[in-house]
Amino acid sequence: MLIRYTQWNGSRQARVDAETILERLAEQLYQSGGVSEALDSMTRQGVELKDGRRLAGVDALLKEVRHQMRRRQRDFNLKHSLADIERDLERILENERGALEAKAGQASEPGAQGRRLERPARRLSEAIGQLEGRQFEDKQAAGDFEALLEERDNVRDLENFRDRFARVFQGAKSLGYRESVEMMREMEHLERVEAALGAGDFDAVSPEELAELLGQQAGAGLQDLRDMQAELEQAGYLVEKEGVARLSPKGARRIGELALRDIYRKLLKDRAGAHLTRWRGAAETMGQLGRPYVFGEPLNLDLVSTLKQALSRSARLPLKLAAEDFRVFESDYATSCATVLCLDMSWSMSWEGRFAAAKKVAMALETLIRTRYPRDFFGLVGFFTRALELKPKELPEVSWNIGDPFTNLQHALRVATAILGRHATKNRHIVVVTDGQPTAYFRDGRLYCEWPLSFGGVSARAAQETLAEVERVTRKGITINTFMLDDSPSLRGFVEKIARINRGRALFTRPDRLGEYVLVDYVDKRDRRI
Repeated sequence: MLIRYTQWNGSRQARVDAETILERLAEQLYQSGGVSEALDSMTRQGVELKDGRRLAGVDALLKEVRHQMRRRQRDFNLKHSLADIERDLERILENERGALEAKAGQASEPGAQGRRLERPARRLSEAIGQLEGRQFEDKQAAGDFEALLEERDNVRDLENFRDRFARVFQGAKSLGYRESVEMMREMEHLERVEAALGAGDFDAVSPEELAELLGQQAGAGLQDLRDMQAELEQAGYLVEKEGVARLSPKGARRIGELALRDIYRKLLKDRAGAHLTRWRGAAETMGQLGRPYVFGEPLNLDLVSTLKQALSRSARLPLKLAAEDFRVFESDYATSCATVLCLDMSWSMSWEGRFAAAKKVAMALETLIRTRYPRDFFGLVGFFTRALELKPKELPEVSWNIGDPFTNLQHALRVATAILGRHATKNRHIVVVTDGQPTAYFRDGRLYCEWPLSFGGVSARAAQETLAEVERVTRKGITINTFMLDDSPSLRGFVEKIARINRGRALFTRPDRLGEYVLVDYVDKRDRRI
C-alpha cells in the first residue's frame, strides 16, 4: 500500500463517514417512507456533522448561487459594455478610409469602397461580419480587424445578453468590454448551475466549477453530497435494486439500533442496570454461582467450579471426576413472549410529528426484542382504511397513507390476532399506537367507513364494532396495550373502554414521550413471571 502525503490546499475537509450519513438518514426515514426520498431530503437540506460542521445542501447552494447572481446585478451596469469595441471598429474604419483616399488621390471623395464603409450595420457583430473577407488597404487596419474578428462571437453574445438583462443590471459601476464578457460568462455558468441543482442533476455540475464560482468549500460540499449514497453502499448499509436504493439487512439493523439508542439516550444516572448511559460508574456483573448438578436438569456446566470440586476431593493427577463433582450455573426461570405492534398509518398520523415518533419507537422495539430477547416473536401490522401485515425489514421505509384517510383498528386487531395464533406461547400481546378513534370497520365481509359526528368525536358504529373485536381478542387471552397520541375527552373514554374490557394498559402521551412508555411497558411485562 502506497500512502502519499501532500500539503492541504483547503479544497476538501475530512470525508463524511458512512456512520454519520446513516444516522442522518435514519432521522429522515422516521419522517419519510423510503430511502430515495430520505436521501433526496438530505441532499436538499444538508447534513449536520458530528464535529459541528454543516454540509450545505442543494437548497443552501441554490441560495448562494442566486445571491451571487443578484450581487452582480446590484453592483454593475452594462451601459458602456460595448464602447471599447465601437471605438476599435471606428478606428479601423477611419484608418481604412484614409488609405483609400490616399490611394485614389481624392481627399473629398472616398470612392466606392470608401462609401461602403460609411454604412455599417445596426449591430456591431453584424458590422464586423460585413467586413469579413475584405482586402484592407491599410495594414494596421487589417491587423486590428483580424483581432476584432476573433471577438465577434463574444460581441454577439454580449449584445444578446445586454438585450435580455440591460434593465436588470442597474449598479453604480459600469463595466468595460473585457469585464462585461467575463461577468457574462460567470452569469451563464451560474444560470446553468442553478438549473442543474434545481432539477437535482448533480452530474451536470462539476465540483471544480462550483468551487470556482462559490469557493472551495462549496465544491467540496457538492462532492460529499454526490458521494453519500456511494459511501453507504460501500459500507454495506445500502443496496441498489433495479435502479432504486434500498436498505440492506445490515442497514436496517443498524437504524433500529440507532432508534433504540436515541430513546434511551436521555436516561438519568440511577442504580446499576442494563441500559447504556453517558455516565461512568458502578455496573452489574454476571454472577458465577455454581451449585451441585441434579440429575434431569439442563447441564449448564460450570467447568471451573467442577474442577475445583474435584481437586478439593483428590489433588492428584490424573484428575478423576465423580458425579458429585459436577457443578452447574444457577439460573432464573425465564419465559417467552409474542408481541405484535399495530401501527396507525392513517393520514392524521402525519400531524405534529406523530408518525415519525411512532415509527422510531417501532424500529427500536423490534431491535430490542431481536437483540435482547431473541427467542421472542415480534410482528408488525400497519393499519389505515384496512390493515396489512408488514415485515420488520420493511419498517424503515413505511410511511403514512394519504390515500386511505380512515382508521380501521378492528381489522388491525384481527390481523394481529391471526399472526399471534401462529405462535404457541401463552404470553401474547398486542401493542396499539394510534392518534384517533376508529372510523372504518368490516361487517359481514364488507368494508364500512364513516366520519365522526364532530371534530374529535367518535364514530359510533365503528367504535361499537371495534369494541366487539376487543372482546373476541380478550377471550383468546391476548393482552392489548393502547398508546394514544391524543387526549381529547371522547378518545380518552373510548380507549378506557378497551382497557376495561381487556385488562390491558391505556396510556396517553405526547410523540416525544411515546418511545419511553412503549418500551418500558414491554420490558416490564417481559420480566414478569407468568
